[in-house]
Amino acid sequence: MTTDVSENKLVSIEEIKEVWSKTYSGEGKPDWSHIFPFYHEHIIFQDSIQSIEGKVKFEAMCNRLAKRCKSLEMDIYHIIKNDNVVMMDWKMTMSFRFFPAKPIYGSTRLIFDSKGLIIEQRDYYDLWGDIYDEIPIIRSIYRWFMRAFFG
Repeated sequence: MTTDVSENKLVSIEEIKEVWSKTYSGEGKPDWSHIFPFYHEHIIFQDSIQSIEGKVKFEAMCNRLAKRCKSLEMDIYHIIKNDNVVMMDWKMTMSFRFFPAKPIYGSTRLIFDSKGLIIEQRDYYDLWGDIYDEIPIIRSIYRWFMRAFFG
């Protein structure tokens, strides 16, 4: 890997995929510590649950998730890069203490600053849909609601 450590730049799609794939492991708990140096101090992170500003809060959120997970694995299907923007299409399979592994499908948009640090990350996924699809009665109510009100 030819990552420029002096500026923490992830140069290629292959390097980004490699770094992200190391974060999640089916063999044990997730660990984000190796990826934190690639984030800007003023990172803005958003997903369908929360919005977080600042690297300290971002690291705390990642560490809370790692503590709760029994295992977490990520498969990156597609990744594209255009200038300072990267888009990834993925499946994340998580298992918690008393629940079986559950896949969640989504995408991530990363925006890099001029020094190659991630200044913004937006994760897109349907957390509730993926969870409710496993519960027979709730699944049909949730899917009816989504079709009726959103299309």
